[in-house]
Amino acid sequence: MKRAVFAGVTALALLTAGQALAETVTLQIAPEQRARIKEYVVKERVKPVVVKERVSVGATLPSDVELSAVPETWGPGFRRYRYVYSDNHVYLVEPSDRRVVEVID
Repeated sequence: MKRAVFAGVTALALLTAGQALAETVTLQIAPEQRARIKEYVVKERVKPVVVKERVSVGATLPSDVELSAVPETWGPGFRRYRYVYSDNHVYLVEPSDRRVVEVID
């Protein structure tokens, strides 16, 4: 009985640790890629959105903020994300929970 409880506690601890690690993963974006993304926003005249709250990595965007699909020109590594352009920054967002995963200046 004690072994079963210990195994359950160990599995829960590993699951929680894995979840915490997944939340802290940051994207590695080369400077050239960052420049390409900013160039796209300027060239395509992407309309900025107004976000009332402070936006930073880890912040959750409100449901009234419209997320845009990432264009193919940004590369395959970004397809799973959405983005928002606000305050002269591009914010990459995980669409499932609307959390900001990267800020591109």
